[in-house]
Amino acid sequence: MTLLLLLIIYLAFISLGLPDSLLGAAWPLMQKDFGVPLETAGILFMTIAGGTIVSSIVSGKVIKRFGTGKVTFFSGLLTASALLGMYVAPSIIWMGVWSILLGFGAGAVDTALNNYVANHYKAHHMSWLHSFWGVGATLGPVIIMAGFMLGDGAWRNGYLTIAIIQFILAAILLISLPLWNNASNNREGGLSENTETLDDEPSREHTKPLHIKGVKLSLLTFLFYCGVETTVGLWGSSYLVNVKELSAATAAQWVSFYWGGLTIGRFLTGFVTFKMSNTMLIRLGQIIALVGAALLILPLPTTVSLVGFIMVGFGFAPIYPSMLHETPARFGKTHSQTIMGYQMAVAYTGGTFIPPTLGLIASHTTIGIFPFFIVIFIIGMLLSSERLIALLRKRASVFN
Repeated sequence: MTLLLLLIIYLAFISLGLPDSLLGAAWPLMQKDFGVPLETAGILFMTIAGGTIVSSIVSGKVIKRFGTGKVTFFSGLLTASALLGMYVAPSIIWMGVWSILLGFGAGAVDTALNNYVANHYKAHHMSWLHSFWGVGATLGPVIIMAGFMLGDGAWRNGYLTIAIIQFILAAILLISLPLWNNASNNREGGLSENTETLDDEPSREHTKPLHIKGVKLSLLTFLFYCGVETTVGLWGSSYLVNVKELSAATAAQWVSFYWGGLTIGRFLTGFVTFKMSNTMLIRLGQIIALVGAALLILPLPTTVSLVGFIMVGFGFAPIYPSMLHETPARFGKTHSQTIMGYQMAVAYTGGTFIPPTLGLIASHTTIGIFPFFIVIFIIGMLLSSERLIALLRKRASVFN
């Protein structure tokens, strides 16, 4: 039963990735159909992100009330309905309305599944699941949407196809509801032998989640991480074209290697977790990413920039899933669901507002600041993470 539920969760993570890259892939045709300015895509993106942030913040109470299985099913149904709504949307206003619902659905299911896996499965599954998210994010625009990009209104068929996939997943989740409770009683054990646990759970039981020592540092680390991950993906091509003087096609290909390094790295990290702790993986990933970003600054041959982008992606690979998996061990299972929601909300906030910040600064200076911006944010992530690790070790020594 536990294995069957795990398979369903893997399918859910692929499904989570499918809608995430649709807007960017479909926007050239959508913009023409609706007759709106180019920047409207940014408004829709931020609308989806806003719904996701709100949903993540309140997810802790909702999941505690209704359970992970029910929330995951309802969120999947909401996501499918939103995508179907976008398929039939008669105007850009309706696209905005459905974007809100899409964000609500995505935030709740993302938080629910991450916390469930962190509490019930070992670290390698968290890495592999996020690798499967990358598979979904790749399949969305490359396979599904690209197949419908010919003809008037063809983008709608792409949204319809992914909506149908989401409805099928929702049906599977509905049928699987009894498995969630059974798996909770017979779990694999999310806190593996390589996870650093603490013994002060009773002392934190009646403490407000945000008042638990280390939580704010964790939130800051998530803010830096997701902000810089999205910034590299959004502005990497512009930097390569305008500073390194590559063609747009070559630059796009090189940035795709960054995402490839991230996805493949998470798959490989799943095997490394058998030998290394989450803490070590987080630190090693940050160091690799920092070295890769430094290569973008140094006056070296242009091909070194490709190595730098791949290193940054490969370094980022273990950081996010390892930090998520550490949540129950660091802050206790009692509050892990709420804290997970806060972490996801802050992560989405970083991914939403930090990339436009670089764009705003670059528009008044030069896109040449891109690698320096990346290095500064990786250093900020590393410092906040190391301070959190030191605080946790100090607290552990007090309770041991």
